[in-house]
Amino acid sequence: MDTVHKSTAYDVGGVRYPRPFKIRRLGHFGFNVADLQAGIDFYSKLLGLRITDTRDLSKIPGREEMARRLEDPRIVFMSHNSDHHAFLLAHKSLGAIFGDDAVSRDITVNQITWQVGSMEEVFAAADYFRDRQVEIRRVGRDMPGSNWHTYIRDPDGHTVELYYGMEQIGWNGRSKPEAMYYRAFRERPELPQMSEAEEVREALGKGIDIHAGNTIRDPLDDEYVVAGVRLPRPFKIVNIGPMSLFVADVRASEAFYTQTMGFVPTEVVTFKGHRCVYLRNGGEHHSLSLLPKALRGELGLDPNTSVASMGLQVGSYRQLRDAVSFLKKKDVRFSEAIPRELYPGVDYAAHIVDPAGHTLMLYYYMERVGWDGRPRPAAERRPIGKEWPESLEALSDTYADPPFMGPLG
Repeated sequence: MDTVHKSTAYDVGGVRYPRPFKIRRLGHFGFNVADLQAGIDFYSKLLGLRITDTRDLSKIPGREEMARRLEDPRIVFMSHNSDHHAFLLAHKSLGAIFGDDAVSRDITVNQITWQVGSMEEVFAAADYFRDRQVEIRRVGRDMPGSNWHTYIRDPDGHTVELYYGMEQIGWNGRSKPEAMYYRAFRERPELPQMSEAEEVREALGKGIDIHAGNTIRDPLDDEYVVAGVRLPRPFKIVNIGPMSLFVADVRASEAFYTQTMGFVPTEVVTFKGHRCVYLRNGGEHHSLSLLPKALRGELGLDPNTSVASMGLQVGSYRQLRDAVSFLKKKDVRFSEAIPRELYPGVDYAAHIVDPAGHTLMLYYYMERVGWDGRPRPAAERRPIGKEWPESLEALSDTYADPPFMGPLG
């Protein structure tokens, strides 16, 4: 447990804390892939992530030379909720130029991004990391997305971002126009900064059309009724995570994420002699799991990616069953390589594989951990059979997750 003592040096919103920041949730992640269009089709058409923006580096002043060295110069931003992006796709050649795989060639995730509670925390974290000789990749503010950030690397070379202030896309489905990107920062800004509302007023004063941004459109028609709403698919992704990584040294990575980043250990699973660690930030059973790379080959998973799996939560058990049927009809590849023991805290789940070889876990339920920090004992968890029943008995924490805050479509 991450115990807070009276001697703690940092003030986080008036609370003494072991670090000058507190991670609240997994905010977004991204993959670098060999076939960008195949990835776009898979995640948007089949899984329903909405394309919120596309940045073509060949059309950005100062980026033309870089773009000529890329097989595909686009960065595609997608979301399942009102965040500007919860998922990014880029070509693997861009990841190589940006140095995403500089430490290890099996790193295909371009970022794993964790949300903190304030702008102060983002930039205080940068000082904290420097004091601990953690490699900082960059500090500032990204556009599109408008999120203020500090980027670092973990011991295996994965790019880890702490951020605050993600642009929200509302009822009209439009992102910020490119003309407002003048508020991006490539270096650490001075604090305080103006509010988002003042940014909008300033843009209007400059004569910028604030309604000129990208409009979200789903490529499919509304064919299904999901919980009383007509949608293009019989399910809706309502949450991302957990992220599961293969790492070279589980204990070293565990130390980094718990001692430096403030993750809380929930559970340790020993599988075929391998120690696997499950960590959290809030009430979820885990938002990150660390598995040894030696296990990757034993499971028969893709040796070209350090991602063991990425979780995508749907809105209900019925939606999970319907998602499986829908995706099977679309000839999506399913996998049984990851055994039940390696996703504790989740009961029914299905694993699919994207065109680049990343395994994704579709699920509807994750165990909640209460004030005492204790997970449910393994012997008291729901037994999972090979055949899925039509309906399930509720557990004490079924549908106890934070609710999805917007309309389903």
